[in-house]
Amino acid sequence: MATLLNNPTIRGYAFQIVFVLVLGWLVWDIIDNTARNLQKANIAAGYGFLDRTAGFGIVQKLIAYAESSSYGRALLIGLLNTLLVSGLGIILATVIGFIVGVARLSSNWLVSRVATAYVELLRNIPLLLQLFFWYFMVLRAVPGMREKWSLFGVFHINIGGLHVPKLVLGDTAWMVGAAILIAIALMIFVAKWGAARQSATGYRPPVGWINLAILIGLPVAAFFFAGQPLHFNVPVFNETGPLLRRGFQPDSGMTIIPEFVGLLLSLSLYTAAYIAEVVRSGIQAVSRGQTEAAASLGLRSGQTLRLVVVPQAMRVIIPPLTNQYLNLTKNSSLAVAVAYPDLVAVGGTVLNQTGQAVEVVSIWMLFYLGLSFLTSAVMGYFNKRAALVER
Repeated sequence: MATLLNNPTIRGYAFQIVFVLVLGWLVWDIIDNTARNLQKANIAAGYGFLDRTAGFGIVQKLIAYAESSSYGRALLIGLLNTLLVSGLGIILATVIGFIVGVARLSSNWLVSRVATAYVELLRNIPLLLQLFFWYFMVLRAVPGMREKWSLFGVFHINIGGLHVPKLVLGDTAWMVGAAILIAIALMIFVAKWGAARQSATGYRPPVGWINLAILIGLPVAAFFFAGQPLHFNVPVFNETGPLLRRGFQPDSGMTIIPEFVGLLLSLSLYTAAYIAEVVRSGIQAVSRGQTEAAASLGLRSGQTLRLVVVPQAMRVIIPPLTNQYLNLTKNSSLAVAVAYPDLVAVGGTVLNQTGQAVEVVSIWMLFYLGLSFLTSAVMGYFNKRAALVER
């Protein structure tokens, strides 16, 4: 027996087995204790409540929903709203973060100082305060429901939200969507062809211009071929007549609620400050000799940054960038502070009405856990693509 315990391999397996058994016992004890407490409180356990009628409205919904819909449908609406604000926030924060990160390294004194001020200011103010600033101080200072501010006569804003034209799809609009997908596939093929051509001959074809022509030309051709199946339903604002009939008319244009705008701005601008530092550190990690070598080949500063520095910096940028994407997704749960109907806010209403605290909290945890795993897997794929390949 002593001989077996002295074997590091067997001892390691023994410790792992004991750990798994203890952990399993703790988990079972928690589940059993929770079930007993719920039974004593006469609270039915399980997810059967998801089929019951919700009975409350949701101001923003990406799919059909009514008060007669089920709790499960309501949670799905909240989930889609969370995915919407998180996805758009990641895109916007990435664009702003890269611009600010590069600007911090600019040789122009004013540009670099403005970028530095942006990073230091937004990074050191709590996200919740920034959310309150955009929602209560900015978006609540706009005109009332019977007035508006307009930009180019197309975009309008008032206390009801941001009013923009709504895209209406015709019966043959699927042709335009198919043309966009085909254009994306052709762009990927052209990019790979250009890389192979450059590797073989040293000559880089004008891949960017070719892809731009494909991206614009193919969908436009499909648009006219399909009989122009897309048009915009613009917002209609009534300035005359009875007071209660003034304002933006129902079913005209599309209204983006101020809660969504405030949450998106705060998440994007706050996370962009951290992404800017990630980008700056990644660029500075690239050896200065790479820049000097590119300059000796006659490359301009913009070409050097785009073709030499950034591709190498991505190996350093992607891992911490993944953390910022995860943080933005989880920080979207602050939407409850401004009543944006995300998964947490909608789930809170469901919890209050049904008392199914364990089930609702488990849905929250599983969603954020799954979304975090998915984000990590996608970014891990890009990280492997950007990593150096050993010969």
